[in-house]
Amino acid sequence: MASKTYVPEGACAPASQIGATLEALGATIARRRDADESSYTHRLLSGNVDGVLKKVMEEAGEVALAAKDVESWATASLAAAVACGAVDEGAEGEGPLPVALPQEYGRAVDHLRYEAADVVYHLLVVLERYGVTLDEFAAELNERMTEAERPCGAVRLHPAYVNRGR
Repeated sequence: MASKTYVPEGACAPASQIGATLEALGATIARRRDADESSYTHRLLSGNVDGVLKKVMEEAGEVALAAKDVESWATASLAAAVACGAVDEGAEGEGPLPVALPQEYGRAVDHLRYEAADVVYHLLVVLERYGVTLDEFAAELNERMTEAERPCGAVRLHPAYVNRGR
């Protein structure tokens, strides 16, 4: 599968793009707290909390539906390939031969990525609304890994703030 991402030539690239991207998005959301009413983010931060919470739930549902679309395209493509005899065991038990997926599958995966980004954006708006920093959020995620799994130097929550459930 061809890579869908790139780093512009000559740019200094971090080992992972996600941290820098989330930091920039978090800072953008924080700045928009002071924007005018024409800013969608400002309205989510300062309006009725039900608005932004409904968006998180709506977008999460759209991620689930998008993932089901991806799954149905993959399943339908595999079923069609098997029915046509295009899928066979590879030589010497190497497993099934690859199946070419239709363009619709790629579009479904692209749509899933789009909807997942919507969920993350709206979730970051909720965290900003209540003053949860990205470091706190990262620390919460780090608490869910074992010591061996955590990145070196990973931010952690002080024990008094580790709260499983309520």
